[in-house]
Amino acid sequence: MRMVWLSAMVLLLGACVSRPPLSIDERPVTHALSTASAAATPLGRVLTAQEQAHPGQSGFRLLINGAEALQMRIALARAATRTLDLQYYIADEDTTGKLLLGSALYAADHGVRVRMLVDDLNFKDVDRVMAALNSHDNIEIRVFNPFGSTPHSMLERTTNLFTRIDAFTRRMHNKAMIADNQLSIVGGRNLGDQYFSASETLQFRDLDVLAAGPVTALVSASFDDYWNSSGAWPLRALRRRTFSASEISAMREDLRQHWRTNAEPYNAKPLNATPLATQIRQDELGLTWAPAELKVDSPDKINRPSKQYVSPPMQRLAELMQTAQREFLITSPYFVPHQAGVEQLGALTARGVRVAVLTNSLAATDAVAVQAGYSPYRVPLLERGVELYEFKPLQQRERARVAGSNSRSSLHAKTYVIDRKILVIGSMNLDPRSAYLNTELALVIHSPALATEVARLFETVTTPEVSYRVTLASPAERVRQLQGATRSALIWTDEENGQVRTYSLDPHAGFYRNVLTGLFLLLPLDSQL
Repeated sequence: MRMVWLSAMVLLLGACVSRPPLSIDERPVTHALSTASAAATPLGRVLTAQEQAHPGQSGFRLLINGAEALQMRIALARAATRTLDLQYYIADEDTTGKLLLGSALYAADHGVRVRMLVDDLNFKDVDRVMAALNSHDNIEIRVFNPFGSTPHSMLERTTNLFTRIDAFTRRMHNKAMIADNQLSIVGGRNLGDQYFSASETLQFRDLDVLAAGPVTALVSASFDDYWNSSGAWPLRALRRRTFSASEISAMREDLRQHWRTNAEPYNAKPLNATPLATQIRQDELGLTWAPAELKVDSPDKINRPSKQYVSPPMQRLAELMQTAQREFLITSPYFVPHQAGVEQLGALTARGVRVAVLTNSLAATDAVAVQAGYSPYRVPLLERGVELYEFKPLQQRERARVAGSNSRSSLHAKTYVIDRKILVIGSMNLDPRSAYLNTELALVIHSPALATEVARLFETVTTPEVSYRVTLASPAERVRQLQGATRSALIWTDEENGQVRTYSLDPHAGFYRNVLTGLFLLLPLDSQL
């Protein structure tokens, strides 16, 4: 009887999460601009000459700090004349989010077709701004892998957590913004204050790249695959409410006022003074031209999961890693190598390749469960000669806006540098979630100049003022630990005010995070990390 009752409950709950069938009119198939149409846009015209001067190559510019990353996205929206596509894991309607949504509305008001695809896990579909913008004739928002975007969202999301756990944990982690199929931005940043040095609680240290030229067509093709896939649901089909013309006008005025109030304090304006097309024409954008590849997961990784699926971004990184002769630099905020990864990285060090990993410390991470998944592999990695650095929760030094902020910083960039010749940058962490559960996107740029620039950033961030160096405890250090009633195989070293400091436990993590780490270590969560 108990089994019958449980089966009935599962069926009942499963019925709650069913979605209505979609008609062709509700999910029309659309595509990026054709090559010829894109070339005829102002961006296309000014890029043609540079592309001809660099045949087979694309142009790139690293977006290192949050303000620059925000400015460039707004400039991209202002530069679009035909199409603007946005694909993000997270899109918040906070201060910078509204600045970006306002720029998308500006584009739509000037005749640009705007398509926005957001993963459902962090999508607040009841929020007023995006729901209203979705009623604009030139704007369509779709939700990827929706599991609770209904009038009873909290109930159904909770239900789905128990009845559809496999689908629930598979998310679209891709991040891209594309203007006129000519310029694109890819990298680690989502849309939200914490990614653009604008949050009063958390600042992510992140990295994006602006891409121009042929590789952008590949980014657009990937966007189309997701946009037209069975996993992308029009917001109109999930939330049936439409907004009137007067309500959209009111939202437009609200966003304009938000721009007047916040654009200057949040440093969103500088790039708007000179249009991107003009900057490109005058060779002021500082593009580095190089051959590039785009490696991206298929949406079927989520829509039709298979144990035989091999992630193209992860596979390509593994291939490139094996070609390393001198150095392999890993920046992955969520780093869970598992034993296979330990062996692969150990094989590199065994043949004389320097392998260095930068990830978050327990005190800096925003995902304690992931830190618990990483911690058992520190000793095996160090024993095989891998260098480990853990980012400290520093006060944000770049922040010059919202006064009085006490925000802490956390690492969020995902970059991989091979022999200072090849740069891999995108949304992919070095963990099982990126390999098996989430969809990811990665650019492989064959540019010694860009690879060296990111390697220098790595050197800066791994200095003892910014990150802890994790090493194996020496015999003498273990003796001192026993005398102090603590035992650890690891030592953390940093520097502050010119003084070298050492720790035998995760520094400055606090009692709560240490207890949580211990609890997560007891749970069978490895496959979900």
